Amino acid sequence: MAYFVAVAFLLLMVVSGAGCVPAAAQEQQQIQLPTLAQLPTTPEHNLEAAERVSRLFLEAWSNADFPRMYELISFASQEATPYETFLAAYENARDEMTLLDVTYQGNTLLRERDDIAVFNYNVAFSTQILGQFNDLNRSMQLVVDERAGDWRVAWTSADIFPELVGGARLRLERIIPSRANIYDQNGRTLADMNGRVVIVSVIRQEIPQYEACMNTVSDALGQPVADVQERLEARPADWLMELGIIEAQTYTEIGDTLITLCDAQFRNRPVRRYVSGSIAPHILGYVGYPDEVDLPEIQAAGFAQDSILGRSGLELSWDETLRGHPGGRLTITTPGGDVLRLIAEGDPQPSESLWLTIDADFQLAVQQIIANTYSSGRAGGQSNGASAVVMNVHTGEILAMVSYPTFDNNAYTTYPSMGREEANNLIEQFQADPHRPELNRPTQGLYPLGSAMKVVSSIAVLDSGVYDLDTTYNCTAIWNRDIPRFDWTPAGHGVNNTAGAITRSCNPFFYEVGYQLDQRDPWLLPSYARRMGLDEVTGLGDLPEEGGVIGDPDWLETTYGAAWTYSEAVNMSIGQGYIGVTPLQVVRLYAAIANGGDLYRPRLVAQAGLLGETPSYIATPEVMSNADIRFDVLQEVRDGMCAVTSTDPGTAEYQFTNSPLQVLGVCGKTGTAQDPRPAATSHAWFAAYAPRDEPEIAVVVMVENSGEGSGVAAPIVRDIMEVYFFGEDVP
Repeated sequence: MAYFVAVAFLLLMVVSGAGCVPAAAQEQQQIQLPTLAQLPTTPEHNLEAAERVSRLFLEAWSNADFPRMYELISFASQEATPYETFLAAYENARDEMTLLDVTYQGNTLLRERDDIAVFNYNVAFSTQILGQFNDLNRSMQLVVDERAGDWRVAWTSADIFPELVGGARLRLERIIPSRANIYDQNGRTLADMNGRVVIVSVIRQEIPQYEACMNTVSDALGQPVADVQERLEARPADWLMELGIIEAQTYTEIGDTLITLCDAQFRNRPVRRYVSGSIAPHILGYVGYPDEVDLPEIQAAGFAQDSILGRSGLELSWDETLRGHPGGRLTITTPGGDVLRLIAEGDPQPSESLWLTIDADFQLAVQQIIANTYSSGRAGGQSNGASAVVMNVHTGEILAMVSYPTFDNNAYTTYPSMGREEANNLIEQFQADPHRPELNRPTQGLYPLGSAMKVVSSIAVLDSGVYDLDTTYNCTAIWNRDIPRFDWTPAGHGVNNTAGAITRSCNPFFYEVGYQLDQRDPWLLPSYARRMGLDEVTGLGDLPEEGGVIGDPDWLETTYGAAWTYSEAVNMSIGQGYIGVTPLQVVRLYAAIANGGDLYRPRLVAQAGLLGETPSYIATPEVMSNADIRFDVLQEVRDGMCAVTSTDPGTAEYQFTNSPLQVLGVCGKTGTAQDPRPAATSHAWFAAYAPRDEPEIAVVVMVENSGEGSGVAAPIVRDIMEVYFFGEDVP
């Protein structure tokens, strides 16, 4: 006859570290079972000892101390389940559940026999995907283990979940939000998930023609037969196994064959697609699979290792917004896939789309204008690339940003629309191309600014009071305070004030400016360059960005161990020497001249949110600093710039003579920056804003190693502005 003794214990909630038990839980713990009989027990085999072992086991689970857990199971359980199997069971449960924490609450302990007790308890699981859920009234059997001389857990896989026996599997069916779209400012789709691939699955024991099936799948996946077999045979023969993913075109070609040879099952999967790979690939970037470095973070966030994530561009910088947060269903299934129990489920957090500041049609037009410059030969034979940036001068919004040459970001997606072989060939071409098509020149290219720097030198000499507005200088063809330095024209330009020197781009005038600034203070010119936003990142944040270089006495000493002389300031005053800037910095500088000195944070993303709902993010214009330049100084500089395109002495007047832009007025500055490399052709710059009286946009174009700014870059800016203001066709 069996004797039963029921004893109730008040067990405290155990949290990883420490915790508190709510009042409701305390009441539950204090429920008493009737006492049936009192039996004599040895001290070491009493129920307090059993309770202690069960509590230690669950605390070890809470701490993920699997070796300690294994020590607390009976020797019979250890013989039935080697440690490696035990460890794999808990690690698999942890991974499938995306487990973060385990806590428990004890209820009752029941002695069934002298050497058998049952501990009843509740468990709370905290997970990355499903949040927190409870598993109530669980039972853990304890036995007196003769070899241990104490109570031990009579462990089976049912101690993870009761239904997890007989080959049953714990399975998390992740519900991954579809990656959100990216739109231009008008709602035109730039990136979506309307590409398609097909997942191929089989049940090994049901494959009609095993060898032929393996060969066909191997060819379709582009993987060795041995690798396919290894994956397939790593699981029981009656499991439905995913073999891999094939492209939609491949499915069309061999889907029927896979059904015949493999009894294959298929499931569609959406993939990333860039609607036109030619639209702003440097801005959009591309997606891919996580690498080994990314994998822990991705899995900790609840994503599977084959989830796609942003690898570059906005896809990377806005990755969390675009991919959302996964949900899922945690079930226990039979080996054949039938659901035995639904443990928990959680809804995904929707991914959110982006609306950009760029206009797709305008972006394409700017791209085409630059491409035409190269196809026509106007860029010359040495040029490796070019940049163009268009910015709203009152908000910092980037309306177009072009880097040439370009690339097709569809080639980098996980399942490219052109097929993997062609995509790999394209990627090899991009990466081997000496023109570096993947480089985003507007934010990562560093160049001397040439004469486009003269507006900064003018601001410095006037605002500092070294010159006043009436100061003039006789622009002869030569300046020789240190070495003979020449003007770009042997005729010289005569007597000019600052505005006239800007219009004519008189080099000797600015040689003297650099000299006079340095005589007053060697830091004056570098400090004004920095006030105008050079020598620092612009704050865009969405794309990789170089900060540039503006030399000064300390920088020269630290970098080269050399002493600063006035010659460095003379060089810098015309945009040569120790100076390196990005086109994005320059467009921001010229926008500040147009708007009164405000340096805006450049923006590419206008808003983020769910389609048709109130946006979760709306960008607002942000003035990062004001250059604090006197109004009359800015006006003097503007007057000189506006005459560049509209009066006979202007260096770019001939490019704008017959343009409808003359009605609006374009204010700009040419730049021809010497490349210090031997025999290299100069870089061509043109930076401008328009309209003259009520500025809207600033435009900067830089064409590497192509010649003069007036001859190469200025007509590109003209064409860009004509498209923007008048809707002109791309010439």
